[in-house]
Amino acid sequence: SGFNSIGHMDTMSRGRHQIGHYKEGEEFIQNVFHVLSQIFTGKEKSNLAICWLQYEISKVIQCLQAKKKKKLKAQGRKSKKLAKNFLKAPDNRNNLSLWKLYAYLEWLLGNTDDSRKVFDTALCTAGTGGLKSAQLCSLSLLYAQLEVELLESIEGAVMSRAVHILTKLTENGPYVPYSGQVLPVNVLKARKIYEHALQDYLSKTAVSDQDHVNDTDQLVNLVGCYALFQYLTVGIDAAVLIYTQASEKLEVSGSQKCENTGENFGILNFPTALEAVTLLHTNLLRFHMKISVYPLNPLREALTEALKRYPSNQSLWRSYIHIQRKSHSASKARRFFDSVTRSTNSLEPWLFAIQAEQMRKKLTEKVQRADVGEIHCTIPETGLTNRIVALFEHAVQSENGTHCPLLWRMYLNFMV
Repeated sequence: SGFNSIGHMDTMSRGRHQIGHYKEGEEFIQNVFHVLSQIFTGKEKSNLAICWLQYEISKVIQCLQAKKKKKLKAQGRKSKKLAKNFLKAPDNRNNLSLWKLYAYLEWLLGNTDDSRKVFDTALCTAGTGGLKSAQLCSLSLLYAQLEVELLESIEGAVMSRAVHILTKLTENGPYVPYSGQVLPVNVLKARKIYEHALQDYLSKTAVSDQDHVNDTDQLVNLVGCYALFQYLTVGIDAAVLIYTQASEKLEVSGSQKCENTGENFGILNFPTALEAVTLLHTNLLRFHMKISVYPLNPLREALTEALKRYPSNQSLWRSYIHIQRKSHSASKARRFFDSVTRSTNSLEPWLFAIQAEQMRKKLTEKVQRADVGEIHCTIPETGLTNRIVALFEHAVQSENGTHCPLLWRMYLNFMV
């Protein structure tokens, strides 16, 4: 039909309907995957399978967000069939990344018990690499995180399935599924092993570049597992301490390498490791605030520090907007957006600044339309409209903004 969007543009809403995946765009993407899967072999083919499954999971998440139950059921069936076909291929049977995605897919579809079976099977067949195996750590971390999200409070979490998973990871023996209890002795042993493993990783500085890439991935997984373990067995402060230690060490290592070598491609992974650790840190704080009483300030500080450093990280911006919605004063957030947009060429700060103001506008309109007699408006609505237009104007004048179709569409949509 001329100008359908390929794939999806989930930022634009048309009336009550979110714009989802268009039929033509979806067919195009599926054709690309099919053609490539016939060309690739070996490792490349496995990597393609991982990308394909991640794409399917993104569609499932979209159905969940739009609360479309019928569509979710159909999408779930298609995605599960695809995942099972991938895992039947001889090359992929021991691919823990694919097992992890399949288990996550089952979890998203609400099949918790099936998902646990898949996780347990993958952990049992993964061998005994323990904390040395990056894939095993990554798999255990996701499993434990999902289990933690089911907890209603941190009380009694020491006996939970998540602690069992994280304890078993340190034992270097074959995995045994959860039987309902965790021995205190095992918890103490696990804490010691995590502590030593983290110290070993943090004291490593000189490594060859290829090892370095694997090492940084491994370090992020290890920090995630250890911090989550401490959170469940000791408390939030113990977990935050580990994130702080790891971040400080990564910052120092990154700056030292820059000074020593000038252009060293290995460094490129230091910022990404630091970014990943920061993301784990802020997500844990957000979760803790959801299930218990905890001040907002530590999370706000962690997010503002991280966003100054990584202005194009969308997950961090989403968290920032989410916590700012709870505060009645917009000035602090506005000043922060302003300082970040001045210091970076990234387009994300502009887009999220606009989104934050649009949410505020929606909220004031909702209040003004509420049917409770006369309401004296405290925030003049025209001011917000003018502010949003000004933000759009500044954004489209920036070098990246001029060439961003999404930004222009949002601007047109808003003016209409």
